[in-house]
Amino acid sequence: MPERIASSVVVITGASGGVGRATAREFAKNGYKVALLARGEEGLEGARRDVEALGGQALVIKTDVSDYTQVENAAQQVEKELGSIDIWVNNAMQNVFSSFDQIKAKEFERVVDVTFLGMVYGTMVALKRMKPRNRGTIILVGSALAYRGIPLQSAYCASKHATNGFFDSVRAELLHDKSDVHLTIVHPSAVNTTQFNWVKSYLPKKSKPIGKIYQPEVPARAIYYAAHHKRRSVTVGTAPLQTSLSNAFIPGTLDRILAKIGYSGQQTDQPENFNRPDNLWEPIAEDRGAHGSFDNEAKENSLELEATTHRGMAAALVAGVALGIAGLVYLSRS
Repeated sequence: MPERIASSVVVITGASGGVGRATAREFAKNGYKVALLARGEEGLEGARRDVEALGGQALVIKTDVSDYTQVENAAQQVEKELGSIDIWVNNAMQNVFSSFDQIKAKEFERVVDVTFLGMVYGTMVALKRMKPRNRGTIILVGSALAYRGIPLQSAYCASKHATNGFFDSVRAELLHDKSDVHLTIVHPSAVNTTQFNWVKSYLPKKSKPIGKIYQPEVPARAIYYAAHHKRRSVTVGTAPLQTSLSNAFIPGTLDRILAKIGYSGQQTDQPENFNRPDNLWEPIAEDRGAHGSFDNEAKENSLELEATTHRGMAAALVAGVALGIAGLVYLSRS
């Protein structure tokens, strides 16, 4: 791991919980000045305590990333109080678990505003500062669902697909301009985050991640790695590669598989409490940390991330994914 520049400054959106919270800790333990952006004061203060306990310097800025002015003002405050921004991590997200015919138009719009436009606005304000200096790294946190939409998350999947297209366009522009600003994207698989306990849901049973689940510290390590290596993309778990290849070669088969398993696979056997608070419009007034309710299932490490960071393992990874796709085809016919 290359050594960072002394007193480097990182901005993390969605820093109050989940992957953002774990990412803040990852940078803090390496001595970074960490600007923490999110809406919830309690979660932000918890993240501040985490950063400071690990020896980092924290700056809390209450920010709704769906509002460009708030993001721009936050960037100004960071550079005034901490110094030039070296790394910007676009991680904030929003979701609604719902079939498309149940979700309300304003709810769909809200998910897109936070999950996609929040990425756009963060990238805009970061580039505004980094490009004249000809240095810096901007990280977009994508998803395995950026390659393939699944049932019950149409707004979130649409936002992550849009993020992929946005990334391709802006990266090509930076290469055309011969800029030394690096744009990279990190695609996690399912992660044990707090979102499953606080996003709005219309499902009859409590929502859960689908597929193999990872602890948020795993994508946090991937984000830190991406910030220090000139990779176009970094993946966590087999899901990003598996979904992209499956969607390229057997999209119709994948439609049928997801129609069969996509509903039950995203719900536990516990009934949902429709009176519980959710964070769609306002943050939940408590600190819920980084982890969700699936610690017993979540993996602490990702062989696939190791393959990404050690390219000699890549061939074995691709072979394993190919076998997995063959298994999906068999499942769809059974």
